[in-house]
Amino acid sequence: MDQNEVKERVQSARIQTSVLNSLEKKMLVWMAERMPRWISSDMLTGVGILGAVIVAVGYFLSSINLNWLWLASFGFVVNWFGDSLDGTLARVRNTQRPLYGFYLDHNIDGINESLMIIGAGLSPLFDLRIALLALAAYLLLSMYVYINAHLKNEFRLTYAGLGPTEFRIIVIIVNTVYLYAPALREWSGSMSILGRPFNFGVFDIVGLVIVAILVVIYIVSFIGSAREFSRLDPPKKF
Repeated sequence: MDQNEVKERVQSARIQTSVLNSLEKKMLVWMAERMPRWISSDMLTGVGILGAVIVAVGYFLSSINLNWLWLASFGFVVNWFGDSLDGTLARVRNTQRPLYGFYLDHNIDGINESLMIIGAGLSPLFDLRIALLALAAYLLLSMYVYINAHLKNEFRLTYAGLGPTEFRIIVIIVNTVYLYAPALREWSGSMSILGRPFNFGVFDIVGLVIVAILVVIYIVSFIGSAREFSRLDPPKKF
């Protein structure tokens, strides 16, 4: 693919319908317009990675002292700043690189989410098995989005009014509640699954609810798109 083909390439339409989208977009554009010229989109992508590392470290250290959850929450803010602003900066400056940007951004997203979710599983907050289920559900939904970006030229970033920013806020709230609600933190129950005992707490249940939401969104979206593609590409008649 030569430079002319890259320039003519049409980016997938970004579909953002989250609760905070309008306010967040204005805030990001405002920050991008005031960003020093020496700061590049790639540098902000690096800030997003740094935020994910801070989240993972904060969660890991919270096994020693719960107050490290504040570091994890701060990491989510750093991750939001870098991850959300890198693309906005490129659009404001009209320096988009559709192929490179798509390739880099979404590979980095997978790395960031893996760091943060596995980090949560290594904390007292959630059972690691539940965290890994959440990661698997996230990766399935991401795969669905990327396939549709290729087949439909449509890149959906939000579902049911929720996007990455809303999920970050929800997790920060969960971190804070965990710190200040010892009764919830200390409650536990148990059950047997396939003959194996499973102990769980309130926040494990929260994690399972998040997993269930992601799975339902994936299944409903998958079935809807499968029907649409079946109409567009009907079976061949012999």
